[in-house]
Amino acid sequence: MNKPGKSISFCSRWIFLLCAAAIASPSQTFTTLVNFDGTNGAGPTESLVQGINGMLYGTTTDGGTSNVGTIFAMTPQGQLKSLLSFKGSDGFSPECPLMAGPNGTLYGTTEGGTGDSRGGTVFRTTPSGTLTTLFSFDYTDGGGPTAGLVQAFNGMLYGTTSAFGANHDGTIFEITPSGTVTTLHSFAGTDGATPASALIQASNGLLYGTTYAGGAYESGTIYTISQSGTFTTLYNFDFAVGGGSGPQASLVEGADRNFYGTTKYGGAHNYGTVFQITPGGTLTILHSFDNTDGALPCAALVQGTDGNFYGTTAAGGTGEAGTIFQITSAGALTTLYNFNTQGGYAPYGGLVQDTDGNFYGTAASGGPTSNGTVYSLNVGLGPFVETLPAFGKVGARITILGTDLTGATSVTFNGTAATSFTVNAPSEITATVPAGATTGAVQVTTPSGALSSNTAFLVRPTP
Repeated sequence: MNKPGKSISFCSRWIFLLCAAAIASPSQTFTTLVNFDGTNGAGPTESLVQGINGMLYGTTTDGGTSNVGTIFAMTPQGQLKSLLSFKGSDGFSPECPLMAGPNGTLYGTTEGGTGDSRGGTVFRTTPSGTLTTLFSFDYTDGGGPTAGLVQAFNGMLYGTTSAFGANHDGTIFEITPSGTVTTLHSFAGTDGATPASALIQASNGLLYGTTYAGGAYESGTIYTISQSGTFTTLYNFDFAVGGGSGPQASLVEGADRNFYGTTKYGGAHNYGTVFQITPGGTLTILHSFDNTDGALPCAALVQGTDGNFYGTTAAGGTGEAGTIFQITSAGALTTLYNFNTQGGYAPYGGLVQDTDGNFYGTAASGGPTSNGTVYSLNVGLGPFVETLPAFGKVGARITILGTDLTGATSVTFNGTAATSFTVNAPSEITATVPAGATTGAVQVTTPSGALSSNTAFLVRPTP
């Protein structure tokens, strides 16, 4: 089961149009870092994640020793290491971005699995590639978990299955770190169907997500659900009136506390949209793609340290091979890069901003053997730090990711100094949230200067 419209073969209808050269703005630097060759993976369709050791981690849907997908690690300079090849019995075709836990453990989902439980799996892996299957779906509790996971304030993991469950339209589930699953909601069509995106937890504590189909107008929905399972449909997309349709990417909460996302179809030209939605459910279409500036945005946006949002389209652009774009919260869009066959094409996955300031992403096909690529894009943004998790109570031990952290002399939480912190590696600090800390930026002082977090660290109340 592929994500809706997210199969590599989809791009075959575009391949004959791939005649234009890739174009990047003079102020941007695009670099192809990895060309997959099948043996080390093929078909990377998801975004990457930064681990505590400074490596970037990702998945491929095909390739590897059994040709059913891999997990890989990569340095920001492009040195790739295949960590494991799925065998089928432990899952296949992982179409999810990995989730990095604060202790370095990575979590994800696959299709397949063992015995009668072939509805997909939830797994964890160490940074070195030791895989543990936490749960195998048996269709009654959902099937086809093609999205990633999120860890909420309560320490539990939350995810979605794109199909099956009580009404065969997909589910939302909670899973403990040890693998006990509870189904929180089974979609019934009218409230959405085929949830293909990961959930996010907003600063207000609610989980937010999208469904690719279903809803009042059969064009998909945006919904919220509490950690205890209280479900609310926040918005129904309506393709017929020029709205977006088919949201299959996660939302992102902006610094302004509004949410931003994409729809694969719909809009003024039916090539997809970028939208903003308030916590109360008021939606604004910020941009409608017209194919010349991109088409079929399948991936989540990421807010860069400059406050702008960055994303990809799986097709369209000058070479009909997909684009990388920047968009402001007011809707001003700039195309930063147009893909071609050599540099990769069909970038189904979104971007991640590494703490070195650069963006990294994957293209599902293209490259010398047409098995896909990993690339970087430098737009001139400087280094920063990131916290894992992005929230915590006073006294909690959190991980701070960064670049060149050796010799750090102080860590502050919204101006309050942490009295206990340890520099474990050039890419990792662990620190205790100090008494008196309030929600705001985390700042690390290094010999090279001060580095601030890309988002506010949310200090949770202590019971």
